[in-house]
Amino acid sequence: MANSAADSRQSHLTQYIPPKGMYEEFEDDAHYLAKVKGWGLSTKKEFWYKDRYQHCLVTIKGYEIFGETAEFNTLVIEFPDGNLTCIHPAYLKEMQSSGFGKEIIAQASGDESAAVEVKKEKKPEPAAPAAMEAKAKTPAKKEKVKKAPKLVLPEEKVHFTATVKQFALSWNHFNEDNDEVVVFENVRIEQEEPIEVGLAWGSHSKTLKKHELEPGQQLEFDGKIVKKSLPKGKDVEDEALLLDVSVAYKINNPSKITKK
Repeated sequence: MANSAADSRQSHLTQYIPPKGMYEEFEDDAHYLAKVKGWGLSTKKEFWYKDRYQHCLVTIKGYEIFGETAEFNTLVIEFPDGNLTCIHPAYLKEMQSSGFGKEIIAQASGDESAAVEVKKEKKPEPAAPAAMEAKAKTPAKKEKVKKAPKLVLPEEKVHFTATVKQFALSWNHFNEDNDEVVVFENVRIEQEEPIEVGLAWGSHSKTLKKHELEPGQQLEFDGKIVKKSLPKGKDVEDEALLLDVSVAYKINNPSKITKK
């Protein structure tokens, strides 16, 4: 209890890195389990956070997506006092080790003998979360061959118009099974200068299933769009559920859906 009280008093000294604007949230428990497994974490709901000033349980509220092909994630975790901070999945995983943080906590409390004992079995210290994030965000060397200009996608939620092209199966390597997805065509971001996206896809979530969509249905909705290719389904018996074109963009968290 004494350590818990000390952590509470010193939590304001922790350097928080709050998310920049909106971040991705989990659609349901199955989505949460698939994501934490992919990050190499256990499927529990709370994880240890350890730094020089506090040692407490946190929860994963969501994640940020970045990278040219949206392959990197930064976790958004919530502390008991409600503070949010971003952290690299690998760094949070390191914190779950029983030996992690003993030395810096001992130094903060003035127990030098404990710090010396931990040093004997100390492993190489992981990089700070901000440094790990910066490393992950470092762009690859520019290729000499010029590529076609890419769409500049908005980071915030925007308004879309689109048509349901078809339903398809997509391979989910986290649970090693096919997921049902919706493929949209004529996707357009409606703003002062509209952006023609073309094809995009999204999970056939509970929100979309409530609207009983059909191919050819025209829709309006709000959502976020990222560059993420649609993985093709595997061992699909019904060929109608196989996609014969590539789709490079994904729409997340659609809301305010209306049929035209």
